[in-house]
Amino acid sequence: MIEHNDAHWMNLALEEARKAAFLGEVPVGAVLVHHNTLLAQAHNTRETTQQISGHAEIKVLEKAGEGIQSWRLPETTLYVTVEPCLMCVGAILQARVRRVVFGVREPKSGSLVSNLQLLKIPNTPKVEITEGILSSECRSLMKSFFGVQRES
Repeated sequence: MIEHNDAHWMNLALEEARKAAFLGEVPVGAVLVHHNTLLAQAHNTRETTQQISGHAEIKVLEKAGEGIQSWRLPETTLYVTVEPCLMCVGAILQARVRRVVFGVREPKSGSLVSNLQLLKIPNTPKVEITEGILSSECRSLMKSFFGVQRES
């Protein structure tokens, strides 16, 4: 099921990704939505905080959980600019997120459709996946960031 406002929420995730890039972080942003209501938004913070779990997806799940005072986040949709990694997919499954919408695939560490495809493991909870929302904008931001990083 593709919701009509996927582009709206992905634009918010892109704003978060731009904040990350400004801070020198890999430009990944995420927002979590419950029935068309924004619960939380976040961006990568690993370099800033020197914490392994500083991925945008983990941060947004933590913020949302704090906001509703529950680690369970059923009936939510996670919007993220880049396909989640193994660690983040684990957190998504633990939080019981219903749907993940991402902009671009991550061929090296993407764990939904690109590489590990964790959702195909037997007895894994069902999570809807929608990919390619604002993909050119997400891809452009990543290419711009890593182009600048290589020149340094």
